[in-house]
Amino acid sequence: MAGTLLEKVEQHTRLAGHNRVAMLLFRLGDEQLFGINVFKVREVLRRPPMERLHGVHQLIAGSCDYRGQTIPVIDLAAALGYAPLREVESAHLMVTEFNRSVQGFLVADLQRMVHCAGDAMAAPASALGFGSRVNAVTRVDGALLAVVDVEHVLASIDAPPAELSASLQREASHRSLASRRVMVVDDSGIARRRLVNVFRQLGTDCVVAKDGREALERLLELAAGDPAQAIELVVSDIEMPRLDGYALTRAIREAPSLRRMKVLLHSSLSGIFNEGMVKEVKADRFVAKFHPDQLVEAVMDLLPEAVAAPSAATG
Repeated sequence: MAGTLLEKVEQHTRLAGHNRVAMLLFRLGDEQLFGINVFKVREVLRRPPMERLHGVHQLIAGSCDYRGQTIPVIDLAAALGYAPLREVESAHLMVTEFNRSVQGFLVADLQRMVHCAGDAMAAPASALGFGSRVNAVTRVDGALLAVVDVEHVLASIDAPPAELSASLQREASHRSLASRRVMVVDDSGIARRRLVNVFRQLGTDCVVAKDGREALERLLELAAGDPAQAIELVVSDIEMPRLDGYALTRAIREAPSLRRMKVLLHSSLSGIFNEGMVKEVKADRFVAKFHPDQLVEAVMDLLPEAVAAPSAATG
């Protein structure tokens, strides 16, 4: 059953053009290609004049004016172990939006945009030496492409709050979330840890998967087993190798044993594009990363109070 469904999903996503990621390619100082999702890029500019800032993180090259807004500029080359670009006049600035914040990244050399098949991406082997700031690799015209885990880079500079507010903790404590089971799906290690930490604060049992394919295989396996082990809610990233969040949601809706499951898509991508796709694939909710209170409010809305089984009548 699992194999058949996975084959069907792969066939569907190839034919429909889904599970493909548009990547903007760039270099940081040598011939190694790096990539970032095009939907996160607002604009690409020549390196603008920058103000030097004192007392900030070492990866912050400075700040600049971007269409009337002052934004931080992060030296992406330095973040990935290359020579800093803050003084290199020929550098380019990628203006990006992640988690509702706008920032620029300095890169050495912009290349082109390509479309990569999600099922051709894989987690990098540790021997490649990229560390945790690259979360996927693939091949483009025979050359190795490393996909930057921008969430990890940003978190190393300014980590968002990971704790729930006291008021929401009190509200959640009155709900029977400790008896529920959810699955967290994300290819970013730091994102998985944050989500697991949130659900740990709720006492909720959490199953973890690193991409959509792993999640789907595990969900089908659990659905065929002990009902007590069944997953009620999937909280999934959108951009992932092998099977993305949209394709995973489609697969869940097509599987008889899974189609009633709640799906919450959780991504640093934002905007109208996401809202339309969420409706198209029939996900139940979209929550932008990373706001623990908003996430838990959505979870409580999607997981109504469990109804206790009536006790047997006594004679």
